[in-house]
Amino acid sequence: MNSVDFSGRPFHFVGIGGIGMSALAYVLAKRHLPVSGSDLRTSHITDRLESVGAKIFHQQTAENLAYFQSLQLKQYAKLPLYTTGEWAVDQFTTARPTEGRRNGNGHFQTKSLPQVVCSTAINPSNAEYQAAIAQGCPIYHRSDILAALIAQARGIGVAGTHGKTTTSSLIGYVLKEAGLDPTIIVGGEVDAWNGNAYLGGGDYLVAEVDESDGSLTKHHPEVGIITNIELDHPDHYATIEDVVRIFQQFASHCRTLIGCLDCDVVREHFTPSITYSLQNRPEADYQGRCITRLAHSSRMEVWERGQCLGTMTVALPGDHNLSNALAAVAVGRLLGLNFAAIATAIASFGGAKRRFEHKGYCNGITFIDDYAHHPSELLATLSAARQKVDHGKQKRVVAVFQPHRYSRTHTFLAEFALAFKDADVVILTDIYSAGEQNRHNIQGDDLAQAVSQHHSHVVYQPSLTALSQFLPRILKSGDLVLFLGAGNLNQQIPAVLAACA
Repeated sequence: MNSVDFSGRPFHFVGIGGIGMSALAYVLAKRHLPVSGSDLRTSHITDRLESVGAKIFHQQTAENLAYFQSLQLKQYAKLPLYTTGEWAVDQFTTARPTEGRRNGNGHFQTKSLPQVVCSTAINPSNAEYQAAIAQGCPIYHRSDILAALIAQARGIGVAGTHGKTTTSSLIGYVLKEAGLDPTIIVGGEVDAWNGNAYLGGGDYLVAEVDESDGSLTKHHPEVGIITNIELDHPDHYATIEDVVRIFQQFASHCRTLIGCLDCDVVREHFTPSITYSLQNRPEADYQGRCITRLAHSSRMEVWERGQCLGTMTVALPGDHNLSNALAAVAVGRLLGLNFAAIATAIASFGGAKRRFEHKGYCNGITFIDDYAHHPSELLATLSAARQKVDHGKQKRVVAVFQPHRYSRTHTFLAEFALAFKDADVVILTDIYSAGEQNRHNIQGDDLAQAVSQHHSHVVYQPSLTALSQFLPRILKSGDLVLFLGAGNLNQQIPAVLAACA
């Protein structure tokens, strides 16, 4: 982390189109640093990166690493200098080829090797990765780059098994609307800043920080938030105790820790400086009371250490989003914002993509896309769907779920079986492997059989093709249909929408 060079040395991202990688690449490119990357697919994400100056390659070869060596770079960077936690910004400089590494003015040496950034998803046999090793390039995990960016700013890191993307987006939005102009790096796309990252000019950086591969421990934010803790990645952690230890290391790195007391694990294993709760825990610093649930929003009174601050509307359905909003209130108040400004911003926040995202309406059928892939997330999302049906015009909740990873499906089979209680119809398809080997010999129909032990209307469609052909035959006016999962199920939504027209 400490050796990441932000003075003008190029960055090359292997797999730049990924949601986490692209956010970092965007921020670096917007800082006028030389950025390149490879991705086998063209997407709106790679198009956005190209629009801010990143060079995108659509094949992964060793030659990609040499791209910046032949360029004359002009006005490439604002030089960030880290001194006592503050930003000091140098003037724009013009790069000139030099024989040395870089001169005293920070001029970029065009012949230097790029800093290569990889994620956990990159296979060690990847051609670019192997070339980077052979050429002696500095190689970083994406979390190293994020940790270095957090260290240069007044970092706000949002951690937790569930709710990270929405909570970090809410916090970033509140700070942005309040005029603090933060930099924002999240794991989902947000219309408010047209993507998964925003480069601000203020002191704060709001980031979603991930525990899935253990890299959470690299981050040292000024403010840390823990929304909840569960076992979610059995491919990396054997027990919940292993997960707790990673979060405890993260907590020890935070100057101020904010935690949700509604999570038993947080309450039992952590002592946050600031706490929040929806479940009437009197010791919580921030409490949501007198909740009113409507079809398209919820309202609650917000109490701060025994004093009612006022009523707040959250446009995102579900109690889990009320909890996420309370975390944003806690951060905003810590930074000195008045409650009225916080509440106004939260009321206008439209959410992140793939988090209960409205994808279309056709012949009385509403289509929703959601990233939920853990039993607890399914319970929360389907509860929000039931809220919309009970208070709106829809009549049925139709849950369409693609399980994600063999290890997760095997480990939480019993929990998945009970996760669909708020759905009227459950339709399951086969497991999205995410590159895993099926060491547990489990298939999607095993989950379908488990769910059918607790639910009266369960259908299994073995392939996405079969699923997209089946859905138009059973959907009807008044249905709220949710496409659930972290895989590629949502790619079927346009075809199903068209078939229902």
